[in-house]
Amino acid sequence: MCSDEVSLRDEEYLRYGRQLMLAEIGEEGQARLKAKSVLIVGLGGLGSPLALYLAGAGVGTLWLADGDVVDSSNLPRQILFDGEGLRRSKAELARERLAAHNPHVELIAINQRLDAHSLPAFVAEVDLVIDCCDNLASRHAINAACVGQGKPWISAAAVGWQGQLMVRSAPEHPCYACLYTADTEIKESCQSSGVTGPLVGVMGSLQALEALKLLLGRPSPVAGTLRRFDALAHEWQTLRLPADPDCPVCGSHKDDQ
Repeated sequence: MCSDEVSLRDEEYLRYGRQLMLAEIGEEGQARLKAKSVLIVGLGGLGSPLALYLAGAGVGTLWLADGDVVDSSNLPRQILFDGEGLRRSKAELARERLAAHNPHVELIAINQRLDAHSLPAFVAEVDLVIDCCDNLASRHAINAACVGQGKPWISAAAVGWQGQLMVRSAPEHPCYACLYTADTEIKESCQSSGVTGPLVGVMGSLQALEALKLLLGRPSPVAGTLRRFDALAHEWQTLRLPADPDCPVCGSHKDDQ
């Protein structure tokens, strides 16, 4: 759907007034956002601020995927939820909360853990995929589905005081499998090493920021790199990553695997 096929309602001009004032958005850009669809995989510490900001910005359709339920240990960092939602489906509850936040956005709850078999069908429905997962297997499945269908994706992760951000928006950019092979062992996790709430808020907000740029048709300045954030030292590191020509997912010989 093109932005010239979408019109804004009077109440949307009022709601998005501060965005409409930006030269990079304006009426055409706001209509473009309204025409776009995004799949958010994972509604935890990363997905909570991300979903709130994308819904608040008026992205037309958000597909909300998470097979988990709200636990009290989630509440310090998963800002979409509170104590009244304990043991409820994250996807269903997120849909309710976001609908209250912005009734102009279409919200689709996917109350299941997406995997290599189910992801391709959902990826085919959207313009952008955002990885907010907490495990390597899901990240690889998202990466493979997006590379296979030529869809851009944004991935973030956080553990302890360390965060990272990666954007793939063009075929020449490295994919997740260029960075981590499928048999890579990640020793640290939030469950084993802990995580600070504001850190996942920072990384999820950065995902939202880069998502808006891509949805508006603007380049992401961090695409093709790995951005690392040390929250204790408040230091950023940018690693420029070449695509691996022998990558089994995006490499030139992938079809020979």
